[in-house]
Amino acid sequence: MKVTLMTVDDVAEYLNKPRSWVYGNWQREKIPFRKVGQALRCRPGDLDKWLDEQN
Repeated sequence: MKVTLMTVDDVAEYLNKPRSWVYGNWQREKIPFRKVGQALRCRPGDLDKWLDEQN
């Protein structure tokens, strides 16, 4: 099974936010990133779930 993980650039594009906003706010906003080595990655389904939970 192949799972495509989203990069910070992918998430920024999906959210229509600058890359710098994603990097600066991912912990505070609890964007569901996981560290893979030194890189941040996010499952598309986790990001959709996170968006659904936002007010």
